[in-house]
Amino acid sequence: MKPGGRTPAIFIDKDGTLVRDVPYNADPRCTEFYPEAEDALRLLTEAGYRLIVISNQPGIALGIISEAQLQEIIAQMQEFFASAGSELEAFYYCPHHPDGRIERYRMNCECRKPAPGLILRAAAELGVDLANSWMVGDILNDVEAGNRAGCRTVFVDRGNETEWLYGEYRQPTYMVTDLVEAASHIRDCVASRRFTEQR
Repeated sequence: MKPGGRTPAIFIDKDGTLVRDVPYNADPRCTEFYPEAEDALRLLTEAGYRLIVISNQPGIALGIISEAQLQEIIAQMQEFFASAGSELEAFYYCPHHPDGRIERYRMNCECRKPAPGLILRAAAELGVDLANSWMVGDILNDVEAGNRAGCRTVFVDRGNETEWLYGEYRQPTYMVTDLVEAASHIRDCVASRRFTEQR
């Protein structure tokens, strides 16, 4: 336990990172986890991290998917994490979009990545040590959100980034091609830090 009761977490993007990106998917039957996801989650759990999903869900604002449908997918993800010997501690999502069709979700907000709002909210509500936490995602908006929140970041290059707009917060701490490589690197960083602290 860190001073003040805060512990590190892995903030992980959903679409394109944990599961194949099916735009605005509202059907759990269409949710396909990447083959290495189970092993990666296990490694991160063994390294002592709490696991929290951070996801933009603009389909809600656009009227394509309801929050009730999203809850079914979240329940499916909880089952998948459990099958990997892990726990999905929380799933934070942004339902907003500035061009949304649903009026109450039509807005510019501080929770839609690349803004760091969801990560900061999760950290405040769950007692997360941000300085020793990581944001893992497949596009640079994920990287920016993590960096702006004060996390270290891993960019999983699956070919989903199309804009490649670089800026002050858009350089990841580490770049990988799959989740196991990401988890292995994070685990090695933990082991290195513990060794240094014991010297």
